[in-house]
Amino acid sequence: MNVPDPTEIVRRGYDSVSHRYRGDHDAPAEYAPWLTDLRRQLPAGASVLDLGCGCGIPVAKTLADGGHRVTGVDLSEVQITRARRLVPHATFLHADATRVAFPAGTFDAVVCLYALIHMPIDAQPHLLHRIATWLRPGGPFLATTGARQWTGTEENWLGGTATMWWSHPDAATYHTWITEAGLSVESEHFVPEGNSGHQLFWARRPR
Repeated sequence: MNVPDPTEIVRRGYDSVSHRYRGDHDAPAEYAPWLTDLRRQLPAGASVLDLGCGCGIPVAKTLADGGHRVTGVDLSEVQITRARRLVPHATFLHADATRVAFPAGTFDAVVCLYALIHMPIDAQPHLLHRIATWLRPGGPFLATTGARQWTGTEENWLGGTATMWWSHPDAATYHTWITEAGLSVESEHFVPEGNSGHQLFWARRPR
């Protein structure tokens, strides 16, 4: 019996529900204060990595419209195709975030919202270490993670025909992983969503 590859489930899932997940002109309210805080911390024309960028809305578009140089990475070809159309003044890579590579010190900031939780759990600590190296000294890292430990799937996600897969430890484990990666956690808080939620982390590469 062939067991489906979780990464392939996620890729196919987002290919299928891209427009259900995010419309071309959506402006999810919870993102606005996060992006405002991030923009306050960035130098003019900052280089920012958006890992798990989706269709580029709202993170890549907000930052690129603000004059920053944005690189987005996403597993879904449909999402990347949309991102290139919706945010033409950013750069988008169709790639697996756990395998993509950048030179050390490439970015002034890294954003990873609602993406780590879709990656194989044993790959996540290694990716956090690599993110720390991609950041320039003093650069912020903004991420949402799981708040409670869970691995599983949901059929017909968002009312579509696709299956989606998640895998994440609890927030305390993510705090440890981020710290062990060489980043300093500056704040974290719970972001409710329905009957569950996520943990929002602000961290920074020390100067």
